[in-house]
Amino acid sequence: MDNLPFSLDQLRILRAIAREGSFKRAADSLYVSQPAVSLQVQNLEKQLNVCLFDRCGRSAQLTEPGRVLLSYCDRILSQCHEACRALEDLNSLRGGHLRVGASQTTGTYLMPRMLGLFRHKHPDVVVQLHVHSTRRTSWSVVNGQIDLAIIGGEIPMELSEQLLCQPYANDELQLVLPPEHPMARQPELQKEDLYRLGFIALDAQSTTRRVVDQLLKDGGLEIQRLRIDMELNSIEAIKNAVQSGLGVAFLPVLTVERELAVGRLARGRVA
Repeated sequence: MDNLPFSLDQLRILRAIAREGSFKRAADSLYVSQPAVSLQVQNLEKQLNVCLFDRCGRSAQLTEPGRVLLSYCDRILSQCHEACRALEDLNSLRGGHLRVGASQTTGTYLMPRMLGLFRHKHPDVVVQLHVHSTRRTSWSVVNGQIDLAIIGGEIPMELSEQLLCQPYANDELQLVLPPEHPMARQPELQKEDLYRLGFIALDAQSTTRRVVDQLLKDGGLEIQRLRIDMELNSIEAIKNAVQSGLGVAFLPVLTVERELAVGRLARGRVA
């Protein structure tokens, strides 16, 4: 049934009459006129094709159809109140669920601190974090599997008209070296120095690798001249390899802040 034969206002009036036992007292409790109450009941009875009340003088008692409708009326109005409270909680972020997506790098290094701040402000919101590739995360937003996402890199071209994207933060690249590396003690490295180093890089298919390569190109480096000695599939693996003296790497600052702070990695400054 697409069009219901009654409104919420009519159900409220039905419940008020059943509670008060008369049309007049029901009208007073609802702060409306008695004729307005009578008209709504007449319309409701006409729409349902039943008699809802036995009218005896100034009193009104529910008929059997009236009692049946009242039993549903209480549940319907209760559900409506619950729905309104749930929406109010969502509007004020006092409850509900938030499904957040992130690409591998942002999910590992940025989202934990962001979610910590969010949970501190909104402790009653249940947050689900889904970490996948940039492509899969972007499609999850389009398909309604997550509510929003924070990714590093560009969204897939075919989704450019289906997603609203806003810049959130800029991250810089940092050349990291083993602390004992000779060049770690140099105040500044020239670009030609970089071409003599052995680099450890992410897999060429990863979004972060493509972003890093583009940033290096934008900075004037000829990336084809960089010697890639090793490709690994995670930033954590690259950091461990650099700490072990297996090479150097360009990585987002966000991912190496802790290691630089405690001296497990050294910062290379490029002119």
